[in-house]
Amino acid sequence: MAQQPAIEPMHQFMVHKIVDLPPVRIGGFALDLSITNSVVTMFAGAVILILFFALTARREIVPNRGQALAESLYNIIDRVLVGPIIGHGGKPYVPYIFTLFLVILVLNLMSVVLAIGNVGGLDLTFAVTAQLAVTATLAVLTFFSVFILGFVKHGPKFVTLFAPSGMPKIMLLFMVPIEMLSYFVRPVTLAMRLFGNMLGGHVVMSLFGSFVVALGIVALSGGLATLAVIPSVLSFTMIVALTGLELVVAILQAFVFAALATVYLNEVVNFGHGH
Repeated sequence: MAQQPAIEPMHQFMVHKIVDLPPVRIGGFALDLSITNSVVTMFAGAVILILFFALTARREIVPNRGQALAESLYNIIDRVLVGPIIGHGGKPYVPYIFTLFLVILVLNLMSVVLAIGNVGGLDLTFAVTAQLAVTATLAVLTFFSVFILGFVKHGPKFVTLFAPSGMPKIMLLFMVPIEMLSYFVRPVTLAMRLFGNMLGGHVVMSLFGSFVVALGIVALSGGLATLAVIPSVLSFTMIVALTGLELVVAILQAFVFAALATVYLNEVVNFGHGH
């Protein structure tokens, strides 16, 4: 019997070059600008977003389905997140939160909807948000944009965020480092939450897909081995259920990322007074 290839659930997350370009040298550093499967997937996501709004950006009084969907997505950010959390002062930041939400949502959904190709051993898509480098970039960009905005709006007074009011000065020696640590760990938690959820779901789906194929091959041997078709079918059922769950997780994680970014913005916009 021919040896079966090893199950490699992590293979789907491997970054590989599609178009190999010569490196660009900046000083003593070589910048590799080759086009990888990750880059192609992100470009595809950008094209999907551009086409979506090109087709749905209408000013009809009675919106069609596409316009209604676009307006509903915008209202989720404007009226469910930014409005209740930040208030009227959050209006200027709705476009950023909305863009952040849509980028993560589209990339998440792409990785789930086309993941069945990965289960079958085809490289149809790449789970961009299952790459820590990507989620960390989004998290760091969001965090430091908010941090810089705090100093732009409030100046040096913004550092009092790390010193709880009404606390004895001797206690500040302990509380300020703790507050600073908890504050600057935010991009880590933002990045790890999105990365971990997307990575784990895809790994489990890949494992069950491998079970379907391996047990199906065993069932073809005949005899008692035919009973292997039962766990094979059960594994396929699990893939269907997990796909539905992953779709929910993909939407939820985009919303959670946007919600946390809104909470961080609230500390800057409403700094020093309640909302």
